[in-house]
Amino acid sequence: MRKLQSQGVHHITLVGADRQTSIDFWEGLLGMPFVFDQPNLDDPDEGHIYFDPGDGRLITVFTNESRKPQRSRTPTDPGCVHHLAFSVSQATFWQAVERLDERGIRHSGPKDRGFMDSIYFKDPMGLLIELASYRFEPPEGCRHADVMIEAHRIRVARGDHHIDRIHLADAIEALTTRRHSSLSDDRSPKNPY
Repeated sequence: MRKLQSQGVHHITLVGADRQTSIDFWEGLLGMPFVFDQPNLDDPDEGHIYFDPGDGRLITVFTNESRKPQRSRTPTDPGCVHHLAFSVSQATFWQAVERLDERGIRHSGPKDRGFMDSIYFKDPMGLLIELASYRFEPPEGCRHADVMIEAHRIRVARGDHHIDRIHLADAIEALTTRRHSSLSDDRSPKNPY
């Protein structure tokens, strides 16, 4: 047997409300450019609109003019989507409460997740949306996932409950030491004073 190797998320398709509500939410609130528009090729009564979430991948939404916003929470039964998380900068994250409040959108307020900050609110159809902001930048040549797996290993080895800033800092140091050469024979921590 061989794997069907994934190379990233191609797109996520959601069932949305009417066209304008969907555009107003995805572009008008979350700032995702509206990049493509066509009919739903499997249902002539629906539209299929596409948004760029910021990384060139796609979020697509099936729209129908007879569907109106429903604020009740989407199902969270096994097999259902619990929430979608979108990456935002720390600068944007710390503006989220004010910008959601000015629209009257109920939200969780900032949540400390150790390695990131999160805030939750619902889209017009009741799907839980998370704005997530990493508290770190990976070292040159590494991805966020590289730091996360290294921080996880450090956390487990120390018997700590969850990843926090100290694990991230130590992971970044370890990755930098492994991936970036130095002329020094001894790269251990020193006190130059």
